[in-house]
Amino acid sequence: MRRLQRHFADGFFTQEAADLWEPWMRHADQALEDDTLLLLIQQELAKRCTKSKTRGRPATPAEVVLRMMLLKHIRDWSYEGLTREVRANLVYREFTRIGGAKVPDDKTMGRLGRQLGPEVIEKVNTRIVEIARENKITTGRKLRVDTTVVETNIHYPTDSTLLGDGVRVLTRVMKRVSEVAKEAGTKLRDRTRSVKLRVLAIARASRNKTEKGKEKLKQSYIQLLDATSRVVGQAKKFSSEIAGRIKRGNPVVLRRAGKQLDEMIPRVQQVIRQARERVLWGNNHAEGKLLSLFEPHTEIIRKGKTNKPNEFGKLVKIQESENQIITHYQVCDQRPADATLLVPSLEQHVEQFGRAPEQVAADAGFFSAANEAKAEQMGVRRVSIPSHATRSPTRKQRQKQRWFKKLQKWRTGCEGRISVLKRRHGLQRSRYKGPEGIQRWVGFGVIADNLIHIGSHLATRPKA
Repeated sequence: MRRLQRHFADGFFTQEAADLWEPWMRHADQALEDDTLLLLIQQELAKRCTKSKTRGRPATPAEVVLRMMLLKHIRDWSYEGLTREVRANLVYREFTRIGGAKVPDDKTMGRLGRQLGPEVIEKVNTRIVEIARENKITTGRKLRVDTTVVETNIHYPTDSTLLGDGVRVLTRVMKRVSEVAKEAGTKLRDRTRSVKLRVLAIARASRNKTEKGKEKLKQSYIQLLDATSRVVGQAKKFSSEIAGRIKRGNPVVLRRAGKQLDEMIPRVQQVIRQARERVLWGNNHAEGKLLSLFEPHTEIIRKGKTNKPNEFGKLVKIQESENQIITHYQVCDQRPADATLLVPSLEQHVEQFGRAPEQVAADAGFFSAANEAKAEQMGVRRVSIPSHATRSPTRKQRQKQRWFKKLQKWRTGCEGRISVLKRRHGLQRSRYKGPEGIQRWVGFGVIADNLIHIGSHLATRPKA
């Protein structure tokens, strides 16, 4: 789990970097000296190969992997930036337990980072919260809940650009197959140039709001849909010829290409259907709308923001206790109503802390009479969730009480916490791919923020 063999330069690094540490980082470093955390990481890394413990060259220690990944998200670096900064910084070498040894390169860290799945990252955060409890930083007596959107790493989705993406990807894969299979089977006809011209024509025509401009836009879309349909038909032939062994060549390349075609063809067909629905039949609310060929799990979420009415990503729930410790997070598979998230948050809090919080605060989106009644039934003494719809004198009087207003002031801190997560730890947009990738991105960002607050709180305590 730990790097057992010390490098001859480790003592020099420790001495030279002793007074360069940030106060919070020194305490966070001590908090990570936890065998339970390292065991979680080691068990997950061991799944990569069944005999990795006994065979092959020595792997990167679990301690180094954990600390490198956390440092990456603490500073919001890329993998390339991570390896470059650690290589050049004495404090980071000490914090990551690399010392005078060689720093793992960016590709190695990328593979090791992907090995840590969403489940183990959630367990790591649970253990970090337990460490905060052991140090009496949080007790779970207060709880505030809020939601935000973490965007997926996609361009703004329009029908024309999605159709262009589909043609580009399918043609690229078919070119790879043609290079391997040579003249066997169906010959490739490259339509990327004509499709690109149609996409540009649509972009120009969309600026013209006259009837003539709208008709020109429609005709350009019809031509683009026709060209895309022909490319999809050709891709289907390539896929069937790969499966029927008509196209022969490097089996690894052909197998991978066949898998990519089978995965991408249904997505492009879905884009064609929804484009026809909107452009030809005027239906702007087609079900199951696909927003990205590469991140198909992306959803349209409207949070009522003036500057950004539509956000493309996943809804994330953040629940926070005292001293800005995020006790739990959840990346929702489908966009739920906020009101449905309060009771599960309380149940999770009870499971984690062994009792219900004494005080709960949330915004008006979480309000319902059933939620308030359930929270009080679970043992919550004070529930501060405003209701803008109910105007009864009793309700107005309740919301004017001092404790209610005080909890609402404390609740606004959750919005600040979300802002910090986005600015400092990159939760504005996930740079990891797929549904699991966005869960890993959010999880590491939450753990990084918790570590900073644990370290900062311990650093301000008077020394015994």
